Amino acid sequence: MSDVPPVPARPTALVTGATGGMGSRIVADLRRTHGVVALGRDPERLRALAEKTGCRGERVDVTDPDAVADVVAGLPRLDVLVHAAAVAQALPVDAASAQDWHRQLDTNVVAPALLTRVALPLLRQAQGTVVFIGSGAGTRPVPGSAVYSASKHALRALADVLRIDEEPHRIRVVTIAPGQTDTAMLRGMIESGGGDYRPELYIRPESVAQTVRFVVDAPGDVHLTDVAVRPRVEISRL
Repeated sequence: MSDVPPVPARPTALVTGATGGMGSRIVADLRRTHGVVALGRDPERLRALAEKTGCRGERVDVTDPDAVADVVAGLPRLDVLVHAAAVAQALPVDAASAQDWHRQLDTNVVAPALLTRVALPLLRQAQGTVVFIGSGAGTRPVPGSAVYSASKHALRALADVLRIDEEPHRIRVVTIAPGQTDTAMLRGMIESGGGDYRPELYIRPESVAQTVRFVVDAPGDVHLTDVAVRPRVEISRL
């Protein structure tokens, strides 16, 4: 019988919004040290991401709680959960319909809450880390964007309460709040409002991924709770 100890299984990370600008970079970075399950809606982008990074891609709509629960049920362990999926449309109160409210709140708040709920048993076993990708809009008002701002304020509240409730289980809960980041979602928001999209002013998605890495690799004796990631030159409207 060999006296060589078994090689421990790699920790596992689950990342939503994996085909987006931030999510894909987060998957690529975490894949260096974790087995990564990447959730997204675009099958072609998921396939390309899996080929490039070696992650396991799952075509899942995060607003489908049964589909999400099925993915979690198939995991032997879960050490890191990153909520990067989000939708955004710049809408003031007088222009937002009930459907607009439900679309953004369901994706940006309800879906992360329900996914976290089904993942908690595994996260508790691992004393894992939950990362919510928030926004600068979660701490200050953004003119003309009542729906998105409300969703990100609510997401931060969700994280703050979860952190307290899961303290006995030693789960770390972190809100990373990037300012304007060079993604297709931001481009759509700005251009739909008639603005000038200037990518050189915005945070690179890779920088957000590096911040997630910093949080995940934090020493076991500390609990990072809120990490604001701002552009080097501040943008006045955020």
